[in-house]
Amino acid sequence: MPVPAHMEFFIDPNRCIGCQACVQACSECDTHKGHSMIHLEYVDRSHSVQTAPVVCMHCDSPTCAEVCPADAIKRTEDGVVQTARKPRCIACNNCVLACPFGVPKMKTDAHLMMKCDMCYDRTSVGRRPMCATVCPSEALFFGTREQIEARRKRSAPTNSFRFGNQAITTKVNMMLPVTARSEYIDVTAAMGDRNVGKDIRFTVLTDALFDDAEERTV
Repeated sequence: MPVPAHMEFFIDPNRCIGCQACVQACSECDTHKGHSMIHLEYVDRSHSVQTAPVVCMHCDSPTCAEVCPADAIKRTEDGVVQTARKPRCIACNNCVLACPFGVPKMKTDAHLMMKCDMCYDRTSVGRRPMCATVCPSEALFFGTREQIEARRKRSAPTNSFRFGNQAITTKVNMMLPVTARSEYIDVTAAMGDRNVGKDIRFTVLTDALFDDAEERTV
């Protein structure tokens, strides 16, 4: 059965609290065999604890499938890009290098590329992906566009991305502030943004500091 057309996947990185619930739940999906297919990445760990969930964006023209020499990666008619098929995958890593979102990961012990397939065993029968069922802040949301618009009055979804001259449209939507609404997200341009985190300075304790503290307490 296909994923119902009115049900969509939405990611809102601003709401991620880094709880790891999605990572644990993903590994419990029946088709994942104990492996988690979601990445929880630090945006800029040296300046902030802000995290962002990374799932497969399920591109309309998936680069990972286009560069696969063994035709191991298939895109279903409902737009879900499946993980590599074991009998065909030759573990060449082409898909890992080609994906602009950095999603596919090679499981070297199994000689197989595995990635998020939107919990196809669940979504194809109208159920939500495991990650979306446990996310306490709804940074990962699976539902109708009407539901997300009712919940996020100050945000709007987009599924168009630019990587230099490469334009990509996806099945998964990214939530953006309404004030920053644009026709697409220019990913490479955002890489030049300056850090907005705080510099944290620590005092290094030395013998001189201890001696000074003892003199002041005598």
